[in-house]
Amino acid sequence: MKEENQVAKKKKLPLAYKPLGFALGWVSGALASMAFRATWKAIRHEDDAPDALDRDRGWGEVLLAAAVQGAIFAVVRSAVDRTGAKAIERSTGVWPTAEKGGRD
Repeated sequence: MKEENQVAKKKKLPLAYKPLGFALGWVSGALASMAFRATWKAIRHEDDAPDALDRDRGWGEVLLAAAVQGAIFAVVRSAVDRTGAKAIERSTGVWPTAEKGGRD
């Protein structure tokens, strides 16, 4: 009976985790944005990073900003997702996703 209960819990948890995963994604985006702004200010001593359509910025500057921003977003998103999954596992005994593999 305990084993059947565990199987039922595993099937329901990924669906129940969806809203939490959405909230964690929003939080990770906000944290990553703050981290990128601080990092860009430390690297270039500017408040605003270049945009791809900024006529006054060169290719190198635009691509550097995009690479730094992408790396920071990936690291923060992974750290927040992993922390959330570990918290769910500690509290329920079940990993929040049924499948193995990456998100994308």
